[in-house]
Amino acid sequence: MDKSKVEFLISLSQEYETSNFIEGDPSWFMHQVKDPLNIEAVAFIASALSFGSRKAFMPKIRYICEEAKWDIVSYVSKGLFKKSFKKGDKRAFYRFFSNETMYLFFHAYKEILKRHGSLGEAIKKSGSTDAVAAMRLISQLFLDFGSIGVVPNGTTSACKRLAMFMRWMVRDGSEVDVGLWASFIDKRTLVLPLDTHVLAQSKKLGLINTKSSTMAVARRITEVLAKYVFPDDPCRGDFALFGYGINNKE
Repeated sequence: MDKSKVEFLISLSQEYETSNFIEGDPSWFMHQVKDPLNIEAVAFIASALSFGSRKAFMPKIRYICEEAKWDIVSYVSKGLFKKSFKKGDKRAFYRFFSNETMYLFFHAYKEILKRHGSLGEAIKKSGSTDAVAAMRLISQLFLDFGSIGVVPNGTTSACKRLAMFMRWMVRDGSEVDVGLWASFIDKRTLVLPLDTHVLAQSKKLGLINTKSSTMAVARRITEVLAKYVFPDDPCRGDFALFGYGINNKE
C-alpha cells in the first residue's frame, strides 16, 4: 500500500473517531449509562439489534432500554423482560426476530448473568485474550441456554454485530469505544465489523477483491489494515472506512 493511501486512511480515522460519530450510531446507547455493568449490557443489546436500517432498529433498541428504565442488568437478571416478551408469542418484534425469539434471548442472557455476573467475567474466566475466541464463547453460551438467532451460531459468518460489540468493549483511548475489556482482550486480535458498506469501501481501496461477507474476509481486511496502516489497533480502520464511504458518496 502506498504511503499516500496510508496517510489518507490515518487522517480519516482521526477525523471520524470523535464524539460526533456517536450521534445517530448504535454506540450512542451505551454512552447514556454510567455503571460499567450496564454499559456492557446496553452495548450488547444495542449491537445485537444493529442490522438493517438504522431508522428501523434504533427505535427497537430504545424501546428495550426504556422498558428496562436504562437498567438492562436488572431487567435481565430479575426477569423483568417477561413483561415485554412472552414465550410462545410468534408476532414479529424486529425483522425475523419474534417476541418469543427475544424472550429466549433474554432468558439465556439471564442464565449467563446468574452464572458469571457479566459477559466480560465469563470471558475472563476462560483465560483467553483473543477477540475471536471471546466471540465464539459468547455464541456458545447463548446456544447452550437455548437462544438461537439473535447471537450468531459460531463464527463462520462475518458476525458483524458481535465484532462491533467487541470493538466497543476492547478499544480504549477512544471517544466512541469504551474499552471496558481492554485489560484482558488484546485489541490487536479484534476483527473489523464487516457489512456491505465496509466490504464495498474495502474493495474500492484495494484491500480485498471479493464479494463474500465471511469471517475469513473480515479477518483478511483486518490483517491488511494491521500490516500497512494501524499495526497496534487495526479496528481503528473501521472509522477510516466509514469516512472513506462518506467522502465518496456518489
